[in-house]
Amino acid sequence: MFLGEDVPAVDAAEVPADAYLLDVREQDEWIAGHAPEAVHIPMRDLGDRAAEIPRDREVFVICRSGGRSAQVTVALNQAGWLARNVAGGMQRWAQAGRPMDSELGGPPQVV
Repeated sequence: MFLGEDVPAVDAAEVPADAYLLDVREQDEWIAGHAPEAVHIPMRDLGDRAAEIPRDREVFVICRSGGRSAQVTVALNQAGWLARNVAGGMQRWAQAGRPMDSELGGPPQVV
């Protein structure tokens, strides 16, 4: 999938509370449920918004299940960032009982 590249990863349950968490999902996924302190930059917008991502700290990248975020993690690391994929994505985040917010007024969910 990543041409033999090892993708640095961490389980969602082990992401530090003060981590820079980059959510690369689409807007509808974000609205349904996201980590409260996450920064939302959809994967398709990263080229235009990469300057917003700090280079002086580790970046934890999350998506729904870990596939898109793994691709972004590889790209960020190749471009000089220190990034880790959140293995299992928001699905694992929710399973681990990590905090979530929703913009829909109801309980957050992973879509």
